[in-house]
Amino acid sequence: MHSRYASSPEPGSLQIRWTDGGPPGYLWASRPQQLGPMPSITRYVLGQLMTATLFVTLALTFAIWLTQSLRLIDYIVNRGLPASTFLTFVALLLPSFLGVVLPVACFVAALFVYHKLAMDSEMVVMRAAGLSQMQLARPAIILGVVVTLAVYAISLYFLPASFRNFKDLQNAFRSDFSAVLLQEGVFTTITDEITVYVRERSPEGELRGILVHDNRDPDKPVTMMAERGALVASEAGPRVVMENGNRQEVQPGTGRFSLLYFDRYTVELADFDNAPRARWREPKERFLPELLNPGDDGRDQRYRLELIAEGHHRIVGPLYSLVFVVIGMAALLAGEFNRRGQAKRVLAAIACVAALEGISLALHDLANRHVAAIPAMYATVAISLGLAFFVLLRRPARRPQEPLAGAQTA
Repeated sequence: MHSRYASSPEPGSLQIRWTDGGPPGYLWASRPQQLGPMPSITRYVLGQLMTATLFVTLALTFAIWLTQSLRLIDYIVNRGLPASTFLTFVALLLPSFLGVVLPVACFVAALFVYHKLAMDSEMVVMRAAGLSQMQLARPAIILGVVVTLAVYAISLYFLPASFRNFKDLQNAFRSDFSAVLLQEGVFTTITDEITVYVRERSPEGELRGILVHDNRDPDKPVTMMAERGALVASEAGPRVVMENGNRQEVQPGTGRFSLLYFDRYTVELADFDNAPRARWREPKERFLPELLNPGDDGRDQRYRLELIAEGHHRIVGPLYSLVFVVIGMAALLAGEFNRRGQAKRVLAAIACVAALEGISLALHDLANRHVAAIPAMYATVAISLGLAFFVLLRRPARRPQEPLAGAQTA
């Protein structure tokens, strides 16, 4: 066995203690110059984290966006929705996707980048350079804080604003008779009292083969059929004008059938036109003050707990972005380095995040019925974050007389 010792350290060098069975010796090795100062390492790791987060976010958002957009295809195929309006619909759904995707993307990016650094031995070099657990986790924590602030902006403003516009546009489109009656060959129930069927619609907007069943007066239901007609707007509201048709009615007392032929007949639909104006705002459409302080409206009082639970979920939910990242760092950085890989630690972090996400959803659902579950929503985040930081910052106990990797020489 042959050993070589340096009599004195060089400026900026590292001291590594080693032994080959005899007296312990010291090896002096120069610090890697490519690491640079601590802020440079933070920028290096943070750059990789942000790139990975952006990629995962785009991938997940596109996948969810595509599945949700398929529900709106009906508006294009059957109702003639313009492509520009369809894109507006889809764009307004984007904030609701990002609020769910960003915390998961941040967690996945942190696991991927730090696992890659460990497998490429970059993490070993950083530890040898004297970086502590907190210094190693600093880039991921910075990313977690940035994502948390972004999710807060989405949750408190962009989500209710976009979802409110989406529901208003959807409601206005459904209330547009020219779109509703364009469903050729389909019996369309406009309201509980009116059903319309159109066999064909010409390019000029003329309706052909019209059938209208009017049951607004339950004692005198009326069925009207016409060869052609049109939907027109008036100051009193929308109306269907039919030509060359008949009006069929059955007398309720006698059961006598009466048939009236007409050259021109008009059906007023003003009542339906007024219906959408009194639409109740759903919880996702409301801003935080509207959720925490429901109004005196009957439906607001009926769904009071649901509104309050949604408000507290808007406050607690974004914090999971930071919690997920710290859990990932605690799993990958705590303990000693294992050259066989970190698959078990990665799986453990994923299991913890999945369980925590399930608990969050369960508590949110429970808070819709019991106000006592609201404090548990805050407690879950605080306890999870505290335990994750405890595991991350604690010092692992080293086994006695354990040589450092790479310290022996032959």
